[in-house]
Amino acid sequence: MRSEEYKYVTTRFFENDIFTFSMKISDLLDITYVAARGKSTEQGAVQRILNKQRISLIRKFILDGNLFVNTFIINWTDSENLPKIKKETLNIPLQGRRAQILDGQHRIEGLREAISIDPEIKEKEVLVSLAIGLTTREAAKIFLNINSEQKPVPKSLIYDLFGEAVEDKEHAINRATDIIDFLNNDNSSPFYQKVKYPGGPKGNGLIDLAIIVNAIKPHLGADGVFNRLQLNEIEVQQRIILNYYSAIKNAYQRANNLWDKSTENPFIKGAGFNGSFEFLVETLIPKCQADKNFSAEYFEEIMKLEIEYLITTSDFRNLDGKSARKSVKSFFNDCFTKDIPNSDEYKF
Repeated sequence: MRSEEYKYVTTRFFENDIFTFSMKISDLLDITYVAARGKSTEQGAVQRILNKQRISLIRKFILDGNLFVNTFIINWTDSENLPKIKKETLNIPLQGRRAQILDGQHRIEGLREAISIDPEIKEKEVLVSLAIGLTTREAAKIFLNINSEQKPVPKSLIYDLFGEAVEDKEHAINRATDIIDFLNNDNSSPFYQKVKYPGGPKGNGLIDLAIIVNAIKPHLGADGVFNRLQLNEIEVQQRIILNYYSAIKNAYQRANNLWDKSTENPFIKGAGFNGSFEFLVETLIPKCQADKNFSAEYFEEIMKLEIEYLITTSDFRNLDGKSARKSVKSFFNDCFTKDIPNSDEYKF
């Protein structure tokens, strides 16, 4: 079996030895793999689902002549072929999937794509920090620590990592807030910079944070549709909600840019957001889960929103809150069911 000697430095982190050294990119790609939480049952599975857009940007960054200063953090999982630790060097087997990626999965996939275009990149070296035989809890501590230092981490991410240690009520509130932060801060979101936070500058935002929290929180708990259909990961939940409202926004933009007209956009009002979200969780999510398709294009296809007949704020302005919410939900249901056959069209 091919192996290589590496000079290393050791650090102690959460009672675990971490070995840091320089490694050829081709060797790193050969021995690493992603163990995603919720997808893999093995110890140490903490990684998130890959973001294709992010990988594409990293590939371009590499092909422009750049590389990475920060280390790739990996967890050795092959108990039968362990690295041999010597006083100054580490002997590492370099064949087969042997190490989980704890930090750097998007960079590694970006490297793979860049190498397919420029093979010479694989001969360059990067820094690697290696832990050996971490449990999922140990790996999660490192993962959370890394990401907390580099960028804000959703509070509810700990539920995805540890699951059993979080009360459902606390989790649902934290998860709802995390999803809303994503919708407000992602520039591809229909609600980008549209959420009004308590204590925020006057004039900022169009829809109150409390409205969205109260609309989505009940569906994020143990009895909610996301949990029942095993759509538990925050990235999955964010993507479903983002794609759904992106499909709606596309229809309203085609209709004289109604989405950007705050006086007519019903989804920045309590009744409009609540009614549309109820339709999503009660009707569309079960349908899309059965069809294994939550893309924005599929949402557009099955909702059948016709720009000539879109509901606007004017349509429920004189109704009480409950009636207004019901009218929005009925609008979506009518669009969704208009092509469903009548009972007398079926054969029995």
